Amino acid sequence: MEKRYLRGGEFLITPMEESEIFLREELPAEVLEIGATANRFMREKVVPNIKEIDGHNFELLVGLLKEAGELGLFSIDVPEEYDGLGMDKKTAMYVAEQMGLEASFLTAYSAHTGIGILPLVYFGTKEQKEKYLTKLAYGEMIGAYCLTEPGAGTDAMNVKTKAVLSDDGKYYVINGTKQFITNAGFADMFTVFAKVDGEHFSAFLVEKDTPGLSLGEEEDKMGIRGSSTRQVIFEDVKVPVENLLGEVGKGHKIAFGILNIGRYKLGTVCMGASKEIIGQATKYTNERHQFGVPVSKFGLIREKIAKMAYKTYAIESVIYRTAGLIDNEIEGLAHEDPKVLDAIGEYAIEASICKVMGSEVLSYVVDEGLQMYGGYGYSEEYPMAKVYRDSKINRIFEGTNEINRVLIPAMLAKKALKKELPLLDFENVIVEEIKSPMKQPRPAKGILGNEVRYIELAKRVAMFLAGVGMKVFGDKIRKEEELLGVLADLSIGIYAAESAILRTRKLAEMNGEDKVKLHAIATQLYVNEFLGTMPVLAKKALNYMLEGQKLKESALGVKTFMPSYDINEVALQQELAKAIIETEKYPF
Repeated sequence: MEKRYLRGGEFLITPMEESEIFLREELPAEVLEIGATANRFMREKVVPNIKEIDGHNFELLVGLLKEAGELGLFSIDVPEEYDGLGMDKKTAMYVAEQMGLEASFLTAYSAHTGIGILPLVYFGTKEQKEKYLTKLAYGEMIGAYCLTEPGAGTDAMNVKTKAVLSDDGKYYVINGTKQFITNAGFADMFTVFAKVDGEHFSAFLVEKDTPGLSLGEEEDKMGIRGSSTRQVIFEDVKVPVENLLGEVGKGHKIAFGILNIGRYKLGTVCMGASKEIIGQATKYTNERHQFGVPVSKFGLIREKIAKMAYKTYAIESVIYRTAGLIDNEIEGLAHEDPKVLDAIGEYAIEASICKVMGSEVLSYVVDEGLQMYGGYGYSEEYPMAKVYRDSKINRIFEGTNEINRVLIPAMLAKKALKKELPLLDFENVIVEEIKSPMKQPRPAKGILGNEVRYIELAKRVAMFLAGVGMKVFGDKIRKEEELLGVLADLSIGIYAAESAILRTRKLAEMNGEDKVKLHAIATQLYVNEFLGTMPVLAKKALNYMLEGQKLKESALGVKTFMPSYDINEVALQQELAKAIIETEKYPF
């Protein structure tokens, strides 16, 4: 079959063998060099100062941010015309991965380079870019993003901050309060969302010294304690009309377009942190002895190490697959073209998957990492207590994981209604295969060929349940959040398992099957875990939607797509854990 890059959401209905995938292992040397610079900076400059940063030493934090800017780490996404590097999204994601080594600095860095800079890159006028962009790209100015309000978090369009044009038409007068604003304590420029005349959602560039702009007290946060988080208060703040960003009433294009970038980048930094924690926790279990032997000798500890690794392998495969999809989509567009955001929006489903899965894999890894440290894990003298606290925010940032779970199937349904995804045609295939199981997918040739078959069958389960949901609830399905959660979890698992399978099979083609033994083991273990959740999810959905004879018939139909997947899970976990314990690092 001819391979191609799939459209957004198409992974759910397209045979795996047709899908092209980009691998982290394919990053070119120049990108690896940029990543190495970021990694060295984090290890040499940031990590040694963790306690100072978490103690609200903002002078130190801002100094480190400016150093990062001087190294070019702010300018990955900035066009060359404004002294940026103008690199692709693969590069941006690889650099973001390296920055995940310390959460407070990362939060400040991400807020500046993402939501601080990118609105100006894509929607700024030439004059606005000339005035601000180069300064932001090299750390002369630090940016912040003012969207959230005390009464408008996930419901971002419900902001109450108001902007009114002055009688002489020279400036807007802004009044309102923004909540939980990262970098607020030291930002030089704020991207502020307000409704013009209380109706038209719009964005403005507001400098910190503008009269009427003030800050609340620093939030006393559970985690990411070294980042600045404050209210930003606007009392008759006069903003020149030339500082309107984009068009009046089109602020949603900025807010939601940038949000997709934030989601896949958040998944990326979570993945980078997971890899680091695996190494730290494994090293500790080698050094810590109980009953006269290293803790790493115990079977349940090895099980934890293996699970941490195969979950991370899956999200890593997802992250770089998504980077490849996005870069393919934006190829040929100017770096600062607003159409780039539309192209990225094509993969909004995949971006949400990156966010949800990345944050939940990290939560799992830090929880098990702390457990592996035992009582010392609970002590602030050791690293796990801090990373445990810091990790929680990732399931809240960039839209909570709950809202992203609702969005994933909602966006799929929207694509289907627009005829962008031929879900009806796929539904007909499913019905035919239930009647004639011999027509169901067979194992593919080559390594992990059996796993290919199982994930193709999983796609049929997900789409069958979605089809039943549409028939039962119609348009009201968007309010059935428990059902949407099931469909989201199936979609996440399918995308992740497929990404891991495709990555391993492609590496086998590139390097030979003997070179990907651990990759194959990690893939099998992830597939096994995902397939184990499917009967529970399918039962939950069907029992909610149907009853009586229809329930029995549908349950039997779904069951034909869920044959038993049998692997020696314990033996595979032991082999994967052994490799990690010997090297004391993430093995891929």
